[in-house]
Amino acid sequence: MSGPVTDVPAVSPGPEAAGSSLTVVRAVGLAAGYGPTPVWAGATFDVRPGEFVAVLGPNGAGKSTLLRVILGLVPVRAGMIEVLGDSPRRGNAGIGYVPQSRVLDTDAAIRGVDLVGFGLDGGHWGVPVPGRARRAARELVTAAIESVGASAYARRRLGELSGGERQRLLLAQALVGAPRLLLLDEPLASLDIRNQGLIAQLVASIARARSLAVLLVGHDVNPLLPVVDRVLYLARGRVEIGPPEKVVTSATLSRLYGSEVDVVFDRRGRRFVVGLEDEVTHPHPLNGPAVKRPADHPAP
Repeated sequence: MSGPVTDVPAVSPGPEAAGSSLTVVRAVGLAAGYGPTPVWAGATFDVRPGEFVAVLGPNGAGKSTLLRVILGLVPVRAGMIEVLGDSPRRGNAGIGYVPQSRVLDTDAAIRGVDLVGFGLDGGHWGVPVPGRARRAARELVTAAIESVGASAYARRRLGELSGGERQRLLLAQALVGAPRLLLLDEPLASLDIRNQGLIAQLVASIARARSLAVLLVGHDVNPLLPVVDRVLYLARGRVEIGPPEKVVTSATLSRLYGSEVDVVFDRRGRRFVVGLEDEVTHPHPLNGPAVKRPADHPAP
């Protein structure tokens, strides 16, 4: 379990995201995958400046694939997508990215401030970006660290930091180049419940302050509900996008999965999706029939 991190104020979805006609990402009839059969198809959506979108769905649904399409790492099979007004391409400096399962050498003498600096110098420790003065680079790193509330521990070694503290520094690394689009792949996965909410609020506050578009991949919508503008849900090769109260519902998810799915609430108002045990453990072909649970294997 992670250690505590600094609190941030609660953030409500920003009005700019709902009203802006500009787009950071625009997809029409998009299909993508690694082989001849797409992982998902028919995705039509846009993401606007300052908008915070949660990407949800079961394991194997293609959530990380979507981020890799935007990064130019996975080919488009059908339809079109524009990222920052152009086709996806590798190494787009306008995108900040925190990948899933980022491995950090916590035994090395690398401090948090060094980790953030890698976002400017490409990972060459202690060498600033060509053409950038060393002092200017330090100022950018300091500003990124301050923006995520990590100044108090940024000069400590990574091995001395909690999971929540390291996650903040990875976020600072993605922000140090002043991107227009931020892609976060499972940033809450290793955090306790409290820190999940704090990091979600932090990301939302940064998105609003910088008019930064955010796509965050996650499994649990509950830490994100207070701050996200929309949910992009992937299931069985299909894509649905909209406000969470319209997408994470029994009716919408049952339609996506082609079988009965229940969204239930506990006394604290948290949402839980029930009935997806087979969907998570048995991925389906694109638009294929739902797998029925055998009678001799009742639901747990």
